[in-house]
Amino acid sequence: MYKCRICLNNINPFMSFGSQPIANGFLKEHEFSEEYFFEMETAFCESCNTFQLVTQPSAEKMFHENYAFFSSLSKNMRIHFKMFAEMVMEEYFIDRVDPFVVELGSNDGIMLQNFMNNNFRHLGVEPSSNVGDVARKKGIKTISEFFSLDLAEKIIKESGHADAVICANVMCHIPDMNDIAQGIAKLLTADGVLIFEEPYLGDMLAKTSYDQIYDEHVYIFSAHSVMNAFGRHGLEIIDLLHQETHGGSMRYVLAPKGTHTISPNVEITLRDEKRQGLNSIETFVKFKANCEKSRSNLVGLLKDIKLQGKRVVGYGATSKSTTVLNYCGIGPDLIDFIADTTPIKQNKFTPGCHIPVKSHEDFHANPPEYALLFAWNHATEIFEKETQFSENGGKWIYFVPSVEVK
Repeated sequence: MYKCRICLNNINPFMSFGSQPIANGFLKEHEFSEEYFFEMETAFCESCNTFQLVTQPSAEKMFHENYAFFSSLSKNMRIHFKMFAEMVMEEYFIDRVDPFVVELGSNDGIMLQNFMNNNFRHLGVEPSSNVGDVARKKGIKTISEFFSLDLAEKIIKESGHADAVICANVMCHIPDMNDIAQGIAKLLTADGVLIFEEPYLGDMLAKTSYDQIYDEHVYIFSAHSVMNAFGRHGLEIIDLLHQETHGGSMRYVLAPKGTHTISPNVEITLRDEKRQGLNSIETFVKFKANCEKSRSNLVGLLKDIKLQGKRVVGYGATSKSTTVLNYCGIGPDLIDFIADTTPIKQNKFTPGCHIPVKSHEDFHANPPEYALLFAWNHATEIFEKETQFSENGGKWIYFVPSVEVK
């Protein structure tokens, strides 16, 4: 029996994804024997409607000076975060004098640079020092610490209250949501806004995109769970904006209760979630069965291709691919290597399953018959770059929303 991280009620795991390594823990061969693993079990709290991991590695194991994710490597994400920043500036800063924005998990400054370029006061809070250094070199004010209530009070003393606290694909990483919510409520001005977006539970269940679940993602949020988590700390949802990023995300806009008009989107989304069954444990039991079916179909397909004497190469050594590889037991016997653009991952091996990671030059030098698309949420951008592979007869293997070859 475990306790819900939000409301402390008893919860029971409904599914285990087995022994999983650190999702971004790409490693050299001599490090195999010391690799860290944990049992990745998921639970749904029927009291506060929160989907969560019941255990999670320590933050220091996941976010550190060798963290292997840099947001700015994606052109589409640069565009997306520019639009995100413009929305904040145009809708929530328009009538404010000298507004101050704080971003949690600011990575390499991909979003904050838009505020800096428009001369807004800003501060990035980025625990991983290596990506924080990239932002600092751009002139973006960044501190490499974990956000907390204590840090919020320190920021207030040094820079004042924030008119907006923003983040993207970060809130789901933080196990002690109550401390974070308290810190944000403390940090905001009396009518400030919290705006964050995360992979959306409704999309994950609809698409069986179980690769959204890995060590960093201690939560996959719904509007109901966000309402319950932040409502106990004086913040209410004032708008909900669905996004296509990361295979389906939700942008949550919250503010101190009673300070802003609530958009009709909120009631509509809450009603849709009830209709989809996001507050029912039966929905998650069905999700487990769908995951098992997806695993069986993907492994069966890869084995058939191997028996035909054909080659498969993975495309995109993503954090999400770690869950798929280890849950399905896919190793270098089924996939020759994984091609990735991130230099820090190249010439290393994938966590757990130890598949070599190589550059795209290796992919192009000896193209396989099939490419397994791990970075499926960036498919449009990838296909723009890989037209030659498809034109020469190369086939793409998908596993979301179903296993198929195109």
